[in-house]
Amino acid sequence: MSSEMTSRERLVAVFNHRMPDRVPMMDNPWEATVERWRREGLPADVSVADYFGFDRTFSIRPDNSPRFPRHVIEETGEYTVATTAWGVTQKNWKHHGGVPEFLDHRIKDRESWADARARMAPAEDRVDWTRLEREYPKARQRGDLIFAGGWFGFDVTHSWVCGTERILMALVEDPDWCREMFMHELDVQLALFDMIRARGYEFDVLYWPDDLGYRNGPLFSPAMYRSIVQPVHAKACAWAHAKGMKTLLHSCGNVMALVPDLLNAGVDGLNPLEQKAGMDALGLKRDVGDRLVLMGGVDVRRWAEGGEDLEQETVSKIEALKADGGYIFHSDHSVPENVGFKDYCRVIELAREHGRYD
Repeated sequence: MSSEMTSRERLVAVFNHRMPDRVPMMDNPWEATVERWRREGLPADVSVADYFGFDRTFSIRPDNSPRFPRHVIEETGEYTVATTAWGVTQKNWKHHGGVPEFLDHRIKDRESWADARARMAPAEDRVDWTRLEREYPKARQRGDLIFAGGWFGFDVTHSWVCGTERILMALVEDPDWCREMFMHELDVQLALFDMIRARGYEFDVLYWPDDLGYRNGPLFSPAMYRSIVQPVHAKACAWAHAKGMKTLLHSCGNVMALVPDLLNAGVDGLNPLEQKAGMDALGLKRDVGDRLVLMGGVDVRRWAEGGEDLEQETVSKIEALKADGGYIFHSDHSVPENVGFKDYCRVIELAREHGRYD
């Protein structure tokens, strides 16, 4: 293509399965990875996204939490233990990557959920209007893609709200409680998104995290997904599609068995296509690449190995997945701290070279 697209034009083309000027590029290194890269040459005053020229996005995520009080319980040079607005006590490590360690949850049963639910009504002060007034016009002028950042569903609830074992057991023993929580989280957020749109702020893509799998497959059966989680996903997708938006689901683990159901729910794009969990990115491209935007699928383990492994993995995946459009370059989850700055610079160089559409 003769002229360079903006990030929004490029990503909108991909979501509509049209050919962009090049493959869009995004990624997500851990904070500890960025610390390493700064020691190895990444300038201190430049963001990772700006340095590598990632496609620009602007995310708007209003607060749908119970707004429980936040406070720091303990802080050392290595970690912080604090409570969240969802009533979770968690330990965040300062100098190595990964999710927090979840130590306790305030929402543990229907009674404690009822208390939280009563605190989760849509309200004007759940939106950072000052940020929107200041930054949204700049984002539109730059040509950023605007995300409606969702926070609802199984993954959010099991990890950041109630606890994994508790929710997995509840899916079997009290599925109606799970349905109620997942749907209320969504309903509050959709009401807030509608409030934002009424003020003249528009979204391009609804994006939300809902990890449904682990390395051996889904965390629960496809039948259980269809009964409990899919209605939430379908409602979110229907809301987005009615407003001319696309949908992008982040789901870690091996969710190959759920892909037909995700498509039926209305999911337009899937990331990160985790290779270490067995996601068949090339098979998805072959079988549903005309209907499902694929984002990710490049194995970070081989980036850490460097050399020929890095080159072969990066080039082969991009060349296969970019065919006929519908692909966004990204690691197969996030970039861990064992990937050096020099090697990652080579990854991006290859992504630029082989992500062109001639």
